[in-house]
Amino acid sequence: MSTLLEPTTLAIEGMTCSSCVNTVEKALNSVEGVSASVNFATETAHILATTEMDVKKLVQIVEKAGYKASLLRDGQSVTLHSKKSGRALFFAFIFAVPAVVISMVMDWHHHIDMWMINQIDSLGIARPLYSPTAWLVIALSAPVVLIVAWPIHRAALRNLKHPTMDNLISMGSIAAFAWSIYANATGVGDVYTEVAAGVIFFVILGRFLETRAKSRAGSALSSLLALGSKEVTIVRGGFPLIVPIGQLEIGDEFEVLPGARIATDGMVIRGESAVDNSMLTGESKPVDVRPGSSVIGASLNHNGRLIVRATRIGSDTELARITAMVISAQGTKAPIQRLADRISAVFVPIVTIFSIGVFLGWIYTDHTLTRSISVAITVLVIACPCALGLATPVALLVASGRGAQRGIVLREPRALEVARTVNTVVFDKTGTLTQGVMNVVEATVSTSAGRVLGSNFASLINEKLIFSSALAVESQNSHPVALAIARHTLGQGATKYEVTDFSVTPGAGAAGRVNLGNVSPVVLIGSPAAVAHSCTDFHPEIKLAITHGQEAGLTVSVLAWDGVALAVFAVGDQLKKDAAETIKALQAMGITPWLVTGDSAEVAGSVATTVGIDMAHVVSGAIPETKLMIVEKLKSEGHCVLMIGDGINDAAALTASDLSMAMGTGTDTAISSADITLMNSGLSSVIDALKIAKKTLKIIHLNMGWALIYNVIGLPIAALGMLRPIYAAAAMALSSLFVVTNSLRIK
Repeated sequence: MSTLLEPTTLAIEGMTCSSCVNTVEKALNSVEGVSASVNFATETAHILATTEMDVKKLVQIVEKAGYKASLLRDGQSVTLHSKKSGRALFFAFIFAVPAVVISMVMDWHHHIDMWMINQIDSLGIARPLYSPTAWLVIALSAPVVLIVAWPIHRAALRNLKHPTMDNLISMGSIAAFAWSIYANATGVGDVYTEVAAGVIFFVILGRFLETRAKSRAGSALSSLLALGSKEVTIVRGGFPLIVPIGQLEIGDEFEVLPGARIATDGMVIRGESAVDNSMLTGESKPVDVRPGSSVIGASLNHNGRLIVRATRIGSDTELARITAMVISAQGTKAPIQRLADRISAVFVPIVTIFSIGVFLGWIYTDHTLTRSISVAITVLVIACPCALGLATPVALLVASGRGAQRGIVLREPRALEVARTVNTVVFDKTGTLTQGVMNVVEATVSTSAGRVLGSNFASLINEKLIFSSALAVESQNSHPVALAIARHTLGQGATKYEVTDFSVTPGAGAAGRVNLGNVSPVVLIGSPAAVAHSCTDFHPEIKLAITHGQEAGLTVSVLAWDGVALAVFAVGDQLKKDAAETIKALQAMGITPWLVTGDSAEVAGSVATTVGIDMAHVVSGAIPETKLMIVEKLKSEGHCVLMIGDGINDAAALTASDLSMAMGTGTDTAISSADITLMNSGLSSVIDALKIAKKTLKIIHLNMGWALIYNVIGLPIAALGMLRPIYAAAAMALSSLFVVTNSLRIK
């Protein structure tokens, strides 16, 4: 069985419309084992191969189809402004504009003709046939039509079998230029040379503006690509050494000064600071880091010097992963774009035939040859399907880049079309609605309970000493609840004492003799039931704290000294601060929230009540198969389901749902299964992602509508002879520019 290899992205040069996209796609997909998707906006080809495939072969296939290709390197922007288009525009301007101006100001013709004839007579040269002014316009137009437009003519020749926009432009400009020479030489009709020059000028101007606008559209991705460090200060033998980032290896320790970006993903070894992750996660609030904290490469270090040990480098870093997902999304087509491509594939041949039909219709209804050719050229020019080809990919380019800046990484463009129909959302609990880390929510210490221990203990008992005994025992235990208690007591100023005779009983708790100086009690920490077996009756304060914690759905641990319960720790996975607000916002959007979790009914019920989820929509004790079953059941009932999770146990449900989102702090399995990854730890990104998706789809529909209406209205007007070719060229360029600038509104 063949193995799916790593995706490859090629940068494509020379595409001018969606017909070009179809040509390149057909060429690449004709190779066995290759699946290619070409994006007009980013000028890239995203390729998946099920067999070993040489990149050089893929490049040759693209070049054989009439275009240039190269491997898109790491860090290379996908929408770079072309200097070639700027030079072409300059030369087109200095020749085409005078030609157009002279031709359109009719009063000049007689004066220019008389002046030129006088000059010719004074030189004793034979007078030219017909208008000398027309020959001047032809001379000015020749460099534009024959030299500046040569790339267009060359592309048209290469694509004779699969006509593209270039074929329409080439035919129109050459026909107008050739006819003008013939007409002026024989005097049989009007001259349309300025049309040829003007058409080329407006086409090049339109492409130049498109390129600039597409560069703006891709600026968010370019910003991400630019975040990567070029150099890093490695600490070796206690001395800093600046080296290229490529020489950094996993395990190396490197220095990050205040105001500098962190070179790669790692763990803080020394130092404390606040780190800004906003460019990667969209989270504006700086995160405090200290030894043991994880940091993300490309995040900004604010106010402290850090020494970081590299844990991931190169393409494995968080920045590289985000960038790869964004580029992949931009290279993948939404279903609506495939419809546009199918329309464009047949549009150019149909327009060509229609233009010939218009020409024949005019010539056989007693119109002049000049007029018939002018109308046919106008039809060819105004019908160019640029706007149709740009309608979807530019909007997707802007949306994916903008989303990435806000910590929303779009992996599957189909999410745009599904998002507007979502009416049900299924939440996992741990790591999704909650922070995914156990913390002490409430700690109760009862010094009154210690009176039964005797005078030796009673005089010593205080909150700090009790917390210190808890720290001594729980710091020896690796259970998540124990770690939470150890962190809490340490934060309360507890002192760590020596422990002897330490033991752990799974499911019950831990015990050990703690040397507190004057006394050495046996300290037991565990579940209320387990501790009750080894204790006297619990003091009323202890009983009340246990009941309160259990009713809140928290994990309760009791601490006892020599068989007397002195403290209660209620531990839980705290809800994210914006969880309730997000649930309320979803409900306001008409989306019904569900909670499906593997936790107990008490915990699930407590969380659901706090955030505002109806108890009828809560499923507890759910295994992965249960989550999958719930999603499929909701879908079978006609619901459009959004699944949000973060763990391996959510992967199947994420894949089965209509739309899926994974928390960026979750497992790679969950992230690779989801349509959208939320890099921000908060849940408000869920609302942002839905809003971006809906706005993007709205703009795509507007773009598509404009592109189709433009041609539906423009073609009849052109066919009826109500539009000059040069105005058709301007309208075509402005139509494409409208689509691109409209897409920029997503930003």
